[in-house]
Amino acid sequence: MIAFIKSNFRWIAGGFMLTYFSGFGQTYFISASVSEWQAAFGLSHGEFGRLYMFATLASAACLPFVGRLVDVVPPHRMIAVVVPALAGAAMLAGYASSIAVLVAAIFLLRLLGQGMMTHIALTTTGRWFVAARGRAVSLVVLGHQVAEATIPIAFVALMIAYGYRVGWVVAAIVLLLIGLPFAYWCYLKPRVPHGQRSAEKSALANVRSWSRREVLRDAVFWVLLIGVLAPPFIGTTIFYHQNYLTALHDWPAQLFASSIVVMALTTLVCALLCGAAVDRFGSKAVLPIFLLPLSGACFVLAYSGSEMALFVVMVLTGISYGMSSTLFGSLWPEIYGLEHLGAVRSVTISAAVFASAAGPGLTGTLIDRGFSLPTQMSFLGVYCLLATGALTMAVAMMRRRS
Repeated sequence: MIAFIKSNFRWIAGGFMLTYFSGFGQTYFISASVSEWQAAFGLSHGEFGRLYMFATLASAACLPFVGRLVDVVPPHRMIAVVVPALAGAAMLAGYASSIAVLVAAIFLLRLLGQGMMTHIALTTTGRWFVAARGRAVSLVVLGHQVAEATIPIAFVALMIAYGYRVGWVVAAIVLLLIGLPFAYWCYLKPRVPHGQRSAEKSALANVRSWSRREVLRDAVFWVLLIGVLAPPFIGTTIFYHQNYLTALHDWPAQLFASSIVVMALTTLVCALLCGAAVDRFGSKAVLPIFLLPLSGACFVLAYSGSEMALFVVMVLTGISYGMSSTLFGSLWPEIYGLEHLGAVRSVTISAAVFASAAGPGLTGTLIDRGFSLPTQMSFLGVYCLLATGALTMAVAMMRRRS
């Protein structure tokens, strides 16, 4: 692994940098300023939640159109536009003068941060690596976990010392002074495979490049999407309702924060292990099993309210998160080829963003109507099991087709 990193440092580091700075568009970062925005504009929790959901869904709707540009524009030029635009969105969020400006800022943060920064990193990594794609993707997606562990802490420290506006200004400055030049340099030179040339050419020759229109007409794609949507829907639901679960089970206030650290470490380890497994056995071998730990997490949360149960939930969720983060960076080019990879991945990312936006709203509505979250979790656990069966059949169909 060390030799692999040394020989591919600039491309791995560039992708890691993009996934790391995508944190400025993630919910865990944006939510740190919610109370200040609510106070500034007189918004209730429900009102801000609806605005946030609207901005997120709008960004998801735009991703299939913006994301396909990765197929026709060199990645370093995409970086030269996306990173400064994300920095501008951060400034807009810090100094929003009206609700309309705030919604526009959140829309851009979600589209450019959560959406395009990750999209550029994973699409380019999937295109430049074939024989070692699993290892490359597993290293690139570690930026997400490192960002979760560092960015919110740094922002809160700045907010306590100088106010939340300064935190957003620092975010913009860091993007422009560190993220932009480093990621641009890393991606300025496309990767030319060496050492594994014959393996990569052989792998490429066996995969036809599907257009996005062909992919959307493929029944297998829609079955795969059933699996893609489960982690963002279920994971976001658990995190969003952490206060509800804490009150329901009378957990200590700090318990959830401690459990998230356990989940992040589990995710990191499993992402690396999954990368090695994908390179050795292929994405199709891993696909049928990645939802089983998440199913277990749903059932544990449904039928146990102990403090230890929460840590078990986070370990199981981290296993599925780690597997899925690597798996879906490698799966799409393995199935649908490289030529239209950006257009194909933009659809899957858009669907995942839709799921992450719909999860809290749908489950919250059901809670208001008398269906407790543990009850809903039992149904989501069954969904994961049924999705596992569907994915197993999809793999069999793909193998027959190839």
